[in-house]
Amino acid sequence: MVVDPGDAAPVLAVLAKLRLKLEAILVTHHHDDHIGGVTELACSFPAPVYAPRKGQYSFPHHAVNEGDLVALESLGIHLQVMETPGHTLDHIVYYGANSLFCGDTLFSCGCGRLFEGTCEQLYGSLQRLAALPPQTQVYCAHEYTAENIRFAFSLDPENANLAQRKHEVERCRADGRPSLPSNMAQECATNPFLRCDSPAIISAAMAMTSLEDNHPASVFCAIRKLKNSF
Repeated sequence: MVVDPGDAAPVLAVLAKLRLKLEAILVTHHHDDHIGGVTELACSFPAPVYAPRKGQYSFPHHAVNEGDLVALESLGIHLQVMETPGHTLDHIVYYGANSLFCGDTLFSCGCGRLFEGTCEQLYGSLQRLAALPPQTQVYCAHEYTAENIRFAFSLDPENANLAQRKHEVERCRADGRPSLPSNMAQECATNPFLRCDSPAIISAAMAMTSLEDNHPASVFCAIRKLKNSF
């Protein structure tokens, strides 16, 4: 299966190289860099497409929303659909097989920008994801880890787990390897957007913004705004 194919060409190349057949296409939200390759792939393979019920899509698809189950029997995989508004209002994620395909809601050591939803919505969505089992493998849609770690360090420079992760990511990227997937335990220990109740993040948010309320949701909104101009 492929998740959020913004471009069909690299997917087709890998399928040909590995002699694989595409069984399903999963879409998390409507942005072009996540759906640009769907039509070409669906024309090349008779694969079902799953996309958010709350979105508008020009290609044929199975519309799914909160609580639906995507059963990919040929792969032996069953994925639960969770609605995670914030980045967009139609955003969903797929969870199952010890894996989370989270699009642009949760990034490795970061989170998505707010395009349509509110910061309170995105905060709530991230809290749901943070409650998944620690061993959950996190497959986000973009390789932003190194840049996200730079921002995290500006808030949380004494975090030993973050320092270790920085070293590991620098080594991966220097070798031309991806930093993904991460896992939920790693995210909860290093991702500032999942640690808005920690003294270090609260202190940084209050020192770097006009924030007066130390409620975690308020801290989240403050550091999300900081990240926009980092």
